[in-house]
Formats: sequence, C-alpha cells, structure tokens
Amino acid sequence: MMGGKKKPTISQALKAQLKEAQTKEAKATTKVEKKVAGVIPPNPREEKVIREIQKMKVLTPYSVASHFNIRLSVAKDFLEELHRQGVIAYVSSGRHIKIYKPI
Repeated sequence: MMGGKKKPTISQALKAQLKEAQTKEAKATTKVEKKVAGVIPPNPREEKVIREIQKMKVLTPYSVASHFNIRLSVAKDFLEELHRQGVIAYVSSGRHIKIYKPI
C-alpha cells in the first residue's frame, strides 16, 4: 500500500515558509561580486614595484598575481621579465610553477 506524503499542519507549513524566505534573503545579501584581474602588469622598472618585490620572501606566479591583482599568465611573464633584468633570482621549478627570490 503506497500512500502519499502527509499534509503538514498549518504551523508546520508557516515555519517552512518562513525558513525558505530567510534562506532566500540570506542568499541575496551574501552575493559576492567577482573582481576582474588586470591584464596589464605593473612597470618592472618602477622603484615602488621593485621595493614591493624586495619585501616578499618567495615569489611565485600566484603570490605576485594576488599581490598586484593581475592574471596568472601575466604574472608569469612579469616574473620572467624581472629575472631578465636581474631584480630576482631563479630558485627552482616544478612541473607547472617556477619559484624566484628577490636579490
């Protein structure tokens, strides 16, 4: 014998309706806007940028991208340019990541 689901009482239906309304409000207020990462890297010859790089202990593409709010691909190119200029030194690399340190 297959019966259907029991109908909730009035108080149960009101509680469920209030809970659903509260979750919809919470979702609407907690929406986070995505920040678009920049495509243009900072100028590697600028003194301010070099000082910021010197403060960091280890330089990875992710750390540079998050610090300067740029894309990872742009951060990789930026680090290679700094390495060519002699501002940072190559430490090691893995399969997908290169690690540098400031000189």
